[in-house]
Amino acid sequence: MIIKNASVYTPNFIFENKDVYIDGEFIAETACEKESIDGSGCYLIPGLIDIHFHGCAGYDFCDATSEALTHIGAYEIRNGITSICPASMTLSESRLMEICQNAVSYRNNWIPGKTASLCGINLEGPFISAKKKGAQNPVYIQTPDIDMFERLLATADGLIKLTTIAPETENALAFIRHFANKVRISVGHTDCDYGVAHEAFMAGALHMTHLYNAMPALSHRNPGPIAAGMDSADVTAEIICDGIHIDPAAVRAAFALFGAERIIFISDSMMATGMPDGDYALGGLDVLVKGNLATLKDGTLAGSATNLMKCLQTAVWQMQIPLETAIRCATANPAKAIGVYDRIGSIETGKYADLVLLDKKTLEPVKIFSHGIEILQ
Repeated sequence: MIIKNASVYTPNFIFENKDVYIDGEFIAETACEKESIDGSGCYLIPGLIDIHFHGCAGYDFCDATSEALTHIGAYEIRNGITSICPASMTLSESRLMEICQNAVSYRNNWIPGKTASLCGINLEGPFISAKKKGAQNPVYIQTPDIDMFERLLATADGLIKLTTIAPETENALAFIRHFANKVRISVGHTDCDYGVAHEAFMAGALHMTHLYNAMPALSHRNPGPIAAGMDSADVTAEIICDGIHIDPAAVRAAFALFGAERIIFISDSMMATGMPDGDYALGGLDVLVKGNLATLKDGTLAGSATNLMKCLQTAVWQMQIPLETAIRCATANPAKAIGVYDRIGSIETGKYADLVLLDKKTLEPVKIFSHGIEILQ
């Protein structure tokens, strides 16, 4: 297959007019089959990669069922998100085990063409601060437990790519040092100051969970974890660009602080995404959704009701983030953060043909490909 006449997003984060060849599942130098697709009026970009979201289409990753992940994967891929690393919530160890087992089953039985590929698991809890729990269930919050996490790692069969930790909690720094070479440790849901966050990054933490949200604000006398992340050159920071969680000026400030190479767009979407307004749940807590706003009964933000493609569009149209930068933050940057850039995240020979043709005027998906197979929308 050949995709012609599109403006192709290159690994150098610019657009070039060139042909892209697909041979079976992969991007190739040439193609055996000469079927061609006309990409006139479109950008050709890598499939998006969401490394932090909880659900969509009426289902939650924490449902831990085959039905839930199938519906989640189908919704995501129809919206141009070809690879997913869904996030759990703060729950019991037994429930987290079930979630991991279900994810492994999905990965092992996945067939390209209908649902998004699962490239990892993001364990957002339970090692967080009660003071900054956000929409996490306080019943299951606990201090970092190395033995428990080893059991989860074994059950997940290599799928756990990220875990959130509040570095001020007891045993946190020992936990970070122990697992830093196995999993990307993320500072988040934390009430720590600059010094403690800096210690965490020096110990091996390399990520920040939804920057600005569920952490102390950046202050000129108490700069907190945001400034510590900025000062740590290898630390990446998630941003929720749904137009609700963060003001556009604060999003632009994050790019000034961290640079485009360290910002990762996430949706943090919950089960109401793609569904009508109404009552839903997140991690066992009741959530009210109206438009893009999802809140607990006390008004606490409870994830988003926006998928990653819509977040990318919002970043471009409302937040003045250049398109080339926005695409990088939803493709290459997340792929690099969770260690899958050798397979996905850019349009290069030898990588999976996970591709999206975007209409240049609307930035809406026109055609979506997963491992070379066109997805029927």
